[in-house]
Amino acid sequence: MRTSATGTAERGFTLSWRSAEHGFTLSRRSAGNGFTLSWRSAEHGFTLVELLVVLIIVGLMSAVAVLAFPDPRGGLVLEAERFAARARAAQERAIMDNRPVALRVTRQGYGFEWAVRGEWRPLEARPFASVEWKPGTEPVPQAARLVFDPTGYAEPLRLDLSREGERVAVEVGEGGEIHVRR
Repeated sequence: MRTSATGTAERGFTLSWRSAEHGFTLSRRSAGNGFTLSWRSAEHGFTLVELLVVLIIVGLMSAVAVLAFPDPRGGLVLEAERFAARARAAQERAIMDNRPVALRVTRQGYGFEWAVRGEWRPLEARPFASVEWKPGTEPVPQAARLVFDPTGYAEPLRLDLSREGERVAVEVGEGGEIHVRR
C-alpha cells in the first residue's frame, strides 16, 4: 500500500491540497470497485454557461408544455361542427315529428324552438338545449332564424363564426344540406 505525506494511505484515503482559493479534495479509493468519493468545497459553484444551459432547457420544456395543452375553449372549427351537428339533429327532428323546428341564433348563443298549436315554444330536450357561444366567438349575422319544415327543407343561410382572427362558416343550402367551411 502507498503511503502519502499525510499518513492517511493506510486507511485508503488520499488528501490532496489544491490551492487556498479552491479548497481541497478528499478521495477514497477502493481497489475492489474503483469507487472514488470526492468532496468539493463550497467555493466551487456552477459556471455561467452551466446555468444558461439549464435555463434554456427549462424554457424549451415550458414552451413544449404550453403548446401541448389545447385551448380550453376548444377550437372554432369544433364549435362550428358542433353547431352544424345540432342543426342536423333539428332538421331530423322536424322530419320525424312532422312539425317545423326553428334554430335561432343570437349574439350570445343559439337555441331551438318548435311549433306547438301555432306558436313557437323553446325545445329544451337534449341535444336541443340552448347553448352559449364560447368566450370570444362572434357570429355574423348576430341574429338569425332558420326554420326546418316537416320535409327538412330550409331557406339558405350562411353563419360566419370568428374568434381571434380565425373564421369558419356554417352554410345551410337550399335543400337543407349543412356544411362547415374553413
